[in-house]
Amino acid sequence: MRILITGSNGLLGQKIVDYCLSNQIDFLATSKGKNRYSAVPEEKYASLDISNMNEVNELVDSFAPTTIINTAAITNVDFCETNHDLCDQVNVNAVEILLEASKKKGIHLIHLSTDFVFDGEDGPYKETDKRNALSYYGQSKVRSEDILINSDYKNWSIVRTIIVFGVGENMSRSNIVLWAKQALEKGDLLTIVDDQFRAPTFAEDLAEACVNIALKKAHGIYHISGPETFSILELVKRVAKAFGLNADTVSPISSSSLNQAAKRPPRTGFDLSKARMEIDYDPMSFEESLAILAQQLKKN
Repeated sequence: MRILITGSNGLLGQKIVDYCLSNQIDFLATSKGKNRYSAVPEEKYASLDISNMNEVNELVDSFAPTTIINTAAITNVDFCETNHDLCDQVNVNAVEILLEASKKKGIHLIHLSTDFVFDGEDGPYKETDKRNALSYYGQSKVRSEDILINSDYKNWSIVRTIIVFGVGENMSRSNIVLWAKQALEKGDLLTIVDDQFRAPTFAEDLAEACVNIALKKAHGIYHISGPETFSILELVKRVAKAFGLNADTVSPISSSSLNQAAKRPPRTGFDLSKARMEIDYDPMSFEESLAILAQQLKKN
């Protein structure tokens, strides 16, 4: 198996690199611009703009992957709400290019999606539940999914996930767990939404699931997240408890008072039955994930 990873500078991309290195799986890491992850050997990295058809075709021809795992995306929900063209270019148009390249060579395309394809009125969600995205970001992901679902080419998988967290290197964006830990350590006064419920996903669990889908040649849609759904407020308080930090500076706030550009689904969370059964998905608890994260931060 030869895996081409897009978005390898991102958190999930880095964890897929780690998994491939640990399990002697041949891979090529790609992101737009320079490699920012020191674990990637120089010969295992190539700059790639996935919205450029010629670049994609040339790299697919030269590396000849059996699998493409597309982790590249613009995931800033509020940015997408006001930057439609760029959101479409990366989150939608690039997926068409990757699918066409996959079709030509018989490649298994694994595409990352999100819980934001749902409206949050009826979670936890199964893979077959009706999508109804509230934000432009969520709508872009629905459209990217439809490119695969409506294609006559069926060698694809869609992996929907929720709030990915973990320790990365030279990240362009933080994630909610690391942000909460740092803010609590500084003693910042925090107002946190208590009316949005999610199942935070440890990046290591998600990376292993993506590679297992490739190894098992599993096709279709898979829901991959943490095993528990709870409020963002509870998330921050559980981070505080795990790291022995004072949560007295944390107070609740409603989503409606934030004036965010994009609307968020109130309650998502996933039914993980299909992933557990078909790809042996067995995610760690939130506290188990935080314990590993703490060890990783000590090493860094």
